[in-house]
Amino acid sequence: MFTGIVEETGKVLSIIKNEDSIRLKFSVKNCGKKLKKGDSIAVNGCCLTAVNIKKSGASLSVRVDLLHETWIRTNLQYLETGDSVNLERAVKASDRMGGHFVTGHVDGIGKILQIRNKGSDIYLSVTVPKSLIKYILLKGSICIDGISLTVAEVRKQSIAIWIIPHTIKVTNLKNRKVGDNLNLETDLLGKYVYRILQETQK
Repeated sequence: MFTGIVEETGKVLSIIKNEDSIRLKFSVKNCGKKLKKGDSIAVNGCCLTAVNIKKSGASLSVRVDLLHETWIRTNLQYLETGDSVNLERAVKASDRMGGHFVTGHVDGIGKILQIRNKGSDIYLSVTVPKSLIKYILLKGSICIDGISLTVAEVRKQSIAIWIIPHTIKVTNLKNRKVGDNLNLETDLLGKYVYRILQETQK
């Protein structure tokens, strides 16, 4: 379980694809502290397991293995060496819940329609797959690339978000441009409510 409050960005160090799995290695700083083999870490909002943690001088790297299913269903498939990724360690029961409940199970991929300055803030418009838009509501929560955000506008096939400068500064959104792919995880509570209502109407 995560909160969608990104702790830091890491840099992709290598991507190795083979028949059985895909190995992704990235640099860490704060997220490497107390991280152990087998611990969960969210990479662009995708829950993955740390299988190797290596220290080299003052730097740390983490390796994760991805199933091909995870690869094709997330924007991790578009990563290249040197790209930045949003990182968050799994939340502890004693931690503050600064964002919302995030599972790290990506529902789908959206594309950036607009990303532009409006005053000191950033306006972000993103396409949403038709199968997911029903779970999203105005002023509700959504996780985009591992970032807990509040929905400002809902349309038939897209949503819009207002983002404060701090969020841009501490996440990889500062490197994003129109057309980029973003991982989307809709609100967990919304999905359960929708399913319950569907069942009661049968």
